[in-house]
Amino acid sequence: MSLTSNKVLVLAMVVAAVLFFGTVWLWPRLARQNWRTVSGRVGLMLATQVAIFASVGLAANQAFGFYASWADLLGKETDPGIVVDHSAHGSTGGPLQVVSTSDVPGVRAARPETGGQIQKVDIVGRTSHIATPAFVYLPPEYFQPQYRTRTFPAAVVLTGYPGTAQALVSKLNYPRTAQQLAKDGRMQPMILVMLRPTVAPPRDTECVDVPGGPQAETFFAKDLPEAVLAHYRVGKRPGSWGVIGDSTGGYCALKLAMHHPKVYAAAAGLSAYYKAPIDPTTGDLFHGDEKLRNRADLGWLLEHEPAPDTSLLVTSSKVGEHNYKDTLEFVKDVQATGVTRISSIILDSGGHNFNTWRREIPATLQWMSGRLTDH
Repeated sequence: MSLTSNKVLVLAMVVAAVLFFGTVWLWPRLARQNWRTVSGRVGLMLATQVAIFASVGLAANQAFGFYASWADLLGKETDPGIVVDHSAHGSTGGPLQVVSTSDVPGVRAARPETGGQIQKVDIVGRTSHIATPAFVYLPPEYFQPQYRTRTFPAAVVLTGYPGTAQALVSKLNYPRTAQQLAKDGRMQPMILVMLRPTVAPPRDTECVDVPGGPQAETFFAKDLPEAVLAHYRVGKRPGSWGVIGDSTGGYCALKLAMHHPKVYAAAAGLSAYYKAPIDPTTGDLFHGDEKLRNRADLGWLLEHEPAPDTSLLVTSSKVGEHNYKDTLEFVKDVQATGVTRISSIILDSGGHNFNTWRREIPATLQWMSGRLTDH
């Protein structure tokens, strides 16, 4: 059974309940003071606590999508992606391959022309040689005859670390929200390319071109747009592309737009931070390269390099988010440039979690839509 299976969660909860009531039932029999009864009490309490913690952990993983599989949880998901040839004549058909298609969760529609479509894809970077899966949301208009020659704006949507791309579809509801907002006339139809920034699992690259390591920034700034452009009707001008992310993905989104404003015209960082951390999950990202380290610090970038011609959106909460003060400082620094445009969403309260981001996503998509063109 998979890590995210409801059966695993229910089994863990049943085991926890049985151990709890078993402990209560057997406790009088284990009240004697000898090594066997003491060992029995310790064993039952330990087993019960482990089962309860396992149940809570599985439930949290279900809700927030931290890990997609047992291998992902144990850090064993290290194999590089492989491009699968699905064409009839053996050609690869480009750096993006469609693996499967499905309806948009929560949208009642019998056909893509009315409800849109989710495509699961494999993407391989021709320059970075990074391969990763993703989900692509195509709006209903993409399939309608009157739009057959039209191109659409695209937004890359990133999870936090470690994250799962599936959570963007089924937990954060990006496709359903985009479909409903466009249907209500509150945003233009957009293509969403949804994936996690962890393109070299289990390492957290912070979307950095690591010297001698994964070229994550090159993948997101060059390879990913080229792969999508080669397969879908996406606008080719710089104003057609944006990037959104939460937490680590939010930092990556802001950095990508600031480093590559000719690629990404807008970026939204939900609960983002503004400087790449160095910890056991990242390893040594910079290998002594001071310039690379500085450019990964968005505050340093605003102070020492020409301001990028791009639009940024940042979010935080007055209560519940650790980035509140840093976000206010970042907004102030961006305003001082007079070139880079900045907007914000500040909630009165909200934690670093899916519930908070679901509250911010509709306004974020509307903001993004207003800053992208379809040409």
